[in-house]
Amino acid sequence: MAEGEASGAEDRKPKSDEAHSAFSVPDGVGVDPEVTEEEQPTSEFAVPDGLAAVGLEPGEGSAFATPHTYSAAHSPPAYTGPTGLPVTRMKESPWQDRMRTVLRMPVDIRPVPEPAQRLAAETGPAVGRVLDLTLRIGELLLSGGEGAEDVEAAMFAVARSYGLDRCEPTVTFTLLSITHQPSLVDDPVSANRTVRRRGTDYTRLSAVFRLVNDITAHEVEISLEDAYRRLAEIRRNRHPYPGWMLTAAAGLLAGAASTLVGGGVLVFFAAALGAVLGDRLAWLCAGRGLPEFYQFVVAAMPPAAMGVALKLTEFDVRSSAVITGGLFALLPGRALVAAVQDGLTGYYITASARLLEVMYLFIGIIMGVLVVLYLGVQFGSNPRPEDVLQIEQRPLLQIAASMVLVFTFAILLQQERSTVWFVTLNGGIAWVIYGALHFAAKMPPVPSTAIAAGLVGLFGQLLARHRFSSALPFVTAAIGPLLPGSATYYGLLLIAENRLNEGLGSLTNAAAIALAIAIGVNLGSEMSRLFMRIPGAASAAKRGAAKRTRGF
Repeated sequence: MAEGEASGAEDRKPKSDEAHSAFSVPDGVGVDPEVTEEEQPTSEFAVPDGLAAVGLEPGEGSAFATPHTYSAAHSPPAYTGPTGLPVTRMKESPWQDRMRTVLRMPVDIRPVPEPAQRLAAETGPAVGRVLDLTLRIGELLLSGGEGAEDVEAAMFAVARSYGLDRCEPTVTFTLLSITHQPSLVDDPVSANRTVRRRGTDYTRLSAVFRLVNDITAHEVEISLEDAYRRLAEIRRNRHPYPGWMLTAAAGLLAGAASTLVGGGVLVFFAAALGAVLGDRLAWLCAGRGLPEFYQFVVAAMPPAAMGVALKLTEFDVRSSAVITGGLFALLPGRALVAAVQDGLTGYYITASARLLEVMYLFIGIIMGVLVVLYLGVQFGSNPRPEDVLQIEQRPLLQIAASMVLVFTFAILLQQERSTVWFVTLNGGIAWVIYGALHFAAKMPPVPSTAIAAGLVGLFGQLLARHRFSSALPFVTAAIGPLLPGSATYYGLLLIAENRLNEGLGSLTNAAAIALAIAIGVNLGSEMSRLFMRIPGAASAAKRGAAKRTRGF
């Protein structure tokens, strides 16, 4: 009896935490008697029924092993963000905006691509050939002056269109590389390509953009062989304008620029002749293999010599306008805009290299003009620097001259004939805005230039998105009338007269105007995104560009 009472008391005694499992059924909760123990899941990580028959022996496999159903063409996402997978197939958005949005995302939440081109289900994409095609397309874009971010976006778009989703392109000033990693456990495949030659041919640039558009389009099927064939045709195509037309365009550009800063008929022809001679001398030096720095030194001498020669004669003309017009044809505005754009988008290595290139070319122009001015002073030309900044206001003539300048600049850039008229109109509007702000409203030149350049970038970007092409053909030539030719020549005259401090101050002012042009163009391009729907960014506050360059 005592033993029975003892065992009953032991049963009524509360059990400790170690006496039961955390997964045991609590007291008072009934268990369905029809459900057996074998039907209860033992762990949330248990392999479901039917999955073990995929070819794995018991005990084989790892959490990091490649799944049996893995395919490079349809790789599963590694992670889904709290808002779900972003939509990447938006026909109303150009591939530049779609790919730029994906590039700015962290790698672990990038969406799975929907390949635009058909792939063999058994073998998947040809990784080596896709990477090679991607690098060749990036090389043509970078050598044509395209910004680093747009080059990366194009490379990323081509790779994803052919089924390579885990790709990381990298662009610097002279080197392009891309790495593809099929999965977390497979070895990555890397390839790179060096850009050794740079040329200005916006017709070729537009053709490359059309090729990328077709590759990324779901309605157009382009195999790798077709893409290679079209790329070879783009490389073999001749320039749209012959050499004599380019030389004539350089002369007309200098003549129009001289008219823009107050020159007359005689000054127009003198500036045109000086620019033509400078262009031919530069071509001669290029044919002999001289670096581009010396080509700019030689090209700057004939316009300066024409201006000094007119000053030594008895003609009552603005000889300073001759040299200023020649400088407009040489100032590296295209490289400056690309350099500032790369810096503002976070590509500091490429931006630094391009700014260094601009500095070398600018120094070459200064050296060529200074040598001629110094010789002219020794022969008694006695130029008056104050005449450079006294520009007579002739609104209608200056508007016409600015449009001729932009038109000829577009020909020098080898633009397509269909885009020349658009960029000419864009440049004319830019000069009207600058003239209204600077001459009528008496606004300082730097903010006036920045506002006019901002409108150039805005309209150029909208035109580019409308035509699904690069923005460079609609922007680069349009900033021609805004280039600081007068401030540059004024500083050089002061230096030639041994007024070093004033001369350096004027050159600093010219550099500020040039930076205002570049920043204004980039700001206008960014403002254009307010009028367009960007995938993954409903508002400017949600865009990832601002987070890329923060120091924390």
